[in-house]
Amino acid sequence: MSVTDHDRSAKPTAFVLAGGGSFGAIQVGMMHSLAKHGVVADFVVGSSVGAINGAYYAGDPSLKGVLRLEALWRGLKRRDVFPVTWRTLLGFVWRRDFLIPHDGIRRLIEDHLPYRNLQEARLPIHIVTTDFISGESVVLSEGSAVEAILASTAIPGAFTPVHYRNHFLADGAISSNTPIRVAVQKGARRLIVLPTGHACAIENPPVGAVANALHALTLLIARQLVSELEGLASDIEYVVVPPLCPLVGSPYDFSRTDDHIERAIKSTDAWLAQDGLDRHGHIPHEAMPHGH
Repeated sequence: MSVTDHDRSAKPTAFVLAGGGSFGAIQVGMMHSLAKHGVVADFVVGSSVGAINGAYYAGDPSLKGVLRLEALWRGLKRRDVFPVTWRTLLGFVWRRDFLIPHDGIRRLIEDHLPYRNLQEARLPIHIVTTDFISGESVVLSEGSAVEAILASTAIPGAFTPVHYRNHFLADGAISSNTPIRVAVQKGARRLIVLPTGHACAIENPPVGAVANALHALTLLIARQLVSELEGLASDIEYVVVPPLCPLVGSPYDFSRTDDHIERAIKSTDAWLAQDGLDRHGHIPHEAMPHGH
């Protein structure tokens, strides 16, 4: 099933991409399936890892473009994104401000993103960050793509905030985990939400400070997703692509990327075959936090 040009002109459609660390691979599988079935967006809104995926998608919103992003994800190791070494640990002890340098993510963006400024993308892309002083969302739609993505992925305590345009900017997930309201403010009347999900089949918490912080963040994302969707005006259509459940591992663990992508492609294919795009206003149980 596809979103036709007529439909999209009548109801501007946004892909809304949530945060979630290495679980961002699940979004890549979802985008693979959507692109394969001709489902397109008018613009993209992303937060945290969703900013990375959204920026790459906006640069080439075709199956070919998604396959390039997929190849990049399949080659990722944790050290490429979270290069924690004895040197960084000692730096954290002495400086007490951040644990991980931005170098890994910066390199991924500069080496592979096909444009330098956000306004040069083929689709409008809106990247959500958080003003680290006020806690308010700051949405970046033009200017340096590298700085915007670095800011949106700057997890407090792990990465230092990014000083950009007279703001100290940090992870967009702090203020807007799944930037639904931003998409509506930017003119969307149909939302296709791509969550990353949360580890829903674990008995023990992840090991390590960064792993625990990311796990807690994914739980927060799930709860805020439900709250924001339930608060939408009645004239806003939305569908939520079902995330994976059961989902094991940590959003700090990149060893399961291939499995996440393959499972997400299959599950999204099945969802589309069951007319998932027509089930407006439905939140799949896989996206619900525990206790619902």
